[in-house]
Amino acid sequence: MSWPLVLTPGFRGVPSPLLPPAYRPMVSSPGPCPGSGPSSPPRPATPLSGGSPVPPPLPTRPSSRPKLPPGKPMGDLARPFSPQSPAAPSLRPLARAESSSSITLLSAASTPTLGRELNISTTGCSRGPSPLTMGAQDTLPVAAAFTETINAYFKGADPSNRQSDPHQNKCNKCVVKITGEMVLSFPAGITRHFASHPSAPVLTFSISNYCRLEQVLPNPHLLCCDTTMSNVDTKEFWVNMPNLMSHLRRVADQKPQATYYNVDMIKYQVAAEGIQSTPLNLAVSWRGDTTSTDLRIDYKYNMEAMAAAPSPLHNIHFLVPVDGGVAKLQAMIPTATWNPEQQNILWKISSLSQRSENGGVGALLGRFQLTEGPSKPSQLAVQFTSEGSTLSGCDIQLMGPGYRLSLVKKRFAAGKYLADN
Repeated sequence: MSWPLVLTPGFRGVPSPLLPPAYRPMVSSPGPCPGSGPSSPPRPATPLSGGSPVPPPLPTRPSSRPKLPPGKPMGDLARPFSPQSPAAPSLRPLARAESSSSITLLSAASTPTLGRELNISTTGCSRGPSPLTMGAQDTLPVAAAFTETINAYFKGADPSNRQSDPHQNKCNKCVVKITGEMVLSFPAGITRHFASHPSAPVLTFSISNYCRLEQVLPNPHLLCCDTTMSNVDTKEFWVNMPNLMSHLRRVADQKPQATYYNVDMIKYQVAAEGIQSTPLNLAVSWRGDTTSTDLRIDYKYNMEAMAAAPSPLHNIHFLVPVDGGVAKLQAMIPTATWNPEQQNILWKISSLSQRSENGGVGALLGRFQLTEGPSKPSQLAVQFTSEGSTLSGCDIQLMGPGYRLSLVKKRFAAGKYLADN
């Protein structure tokens, strides 16, 4: 920084004799200024005009703001970090859907899934409007979940004809039962909205592929439908809103910390057609004598059982007890886990689909050395899950204004999935 006075050569470095001792150092060594390093030389003293007994005024502290050019109005000065600065980020009030209170209203970003213990997903989801600012023109987020359980029992197969497809084996018996439920999930903030809007529109929805369902049991306290129409592909239901509001208030009182409320709407049974309705076909055979026994399990992924869209099976477990005093596990293909205490063998397959090896067709083999043979054939138990599809192929559509479908989850899993020799 340059000083406003120009020093002449004759006065350079000469301190004023009229300055008081306490004042002289302040003038001669004003201290470092911004931008000066430790190696900067000391600044010279300010000279006094000859014969002037009054010391010059102290140099003013450099301003952190730029000086105005002469004649430039104050309004044209762009201050750094000012909201009016063109370089500063624009500050605008948050829209309703972006307000902090909107995060507390559960929608697809935090809407649960799959029955009573629902997982929260944040991928590809949307947020609902704030319950505190929700107006008459806003739509309320509603999530739906279809959860189905398949129970199957396979018995009898011809072990001489199991080249690649246990579906074509001579299966003497295959009993299948598929049950399911449809649950609607509401955000906790909806109770406040209903309290301020008691005349909320009626929630109406339709279930597609309804003809695949048997023994449909709608929630008698909450759902209404046209019982005169049967054997239709799409069925329409509407909700008893006063009962729904009362139910949600009771749940809110019982669980004040809950962020969502699950409400069972429909329980049903799916029409099954034997082994063709099972997503995993099974065939089991035992062979052995007093010293050893052989176990073979054939399986096949059956994409035709999933009416809507085939989805992979995950976490497939094959568990078989083996008696007869197993002394040694001679072979197992693929690798399995033998539990000597419980005398059972467990195979695990992480995933199975039509893209798996051989289109999802394979076999499990085990050979056991016995001390108390022969081994008695035991029952095979299988577990698996599948996400993103159902065996019924049902789907839901909202009808009418006031609501939007924020998320739909579909899932099915094995219940009692058994096979005998």
